[in-house]
Amino acid sequence: VQLQASGGGLVQPGGSLRLSCTVSRFMQDHWAIGWFRQAPGKEREMVSCSSRSDSSTYYADSVKGRFTMYRDNVKNTVYLHMNSLKPEDTAVFYCATDQGSGIGCYAPPPAYGMDYWGKGTQVTVSS
Repeated sequence: VQLQASGGGLVQPGGSLRLSCTVSRFMQDHWAIGWFRQAPGKEREMVSCSSRSDSSTYYADSVKGRFTMYRDNVKNTVYLHMNSLKPEDTAVFYCATDQGSGIGCYAPPPAYGMDYWGKGTQVTVSS
């Protein structure tokens, strides 16, 4: 399976962006899929992750209330709506899936149990 993230760019603080992640094959309901980011010199961080095993979506504390992940299984696409962006959100954002292994979102960094990663998209928040 291949994943392709897009939608990054330069935005001013307080602005919004929508990232998209297109998956090359049908996303089955039990696949975990999520968004991750890595800033220069920092460890990869799990931003948002959806695991069907518990029907919930995880959000990092730093993005709660500002970011929303939406999964469209019909279009094989996952979106990350990002509002009220801050300079500290600047990073390369990646999408990834475990393709149903069952440990996606739960395993520790840097892989978080995800087996398939897309190329990242750069998000820069700056005035």
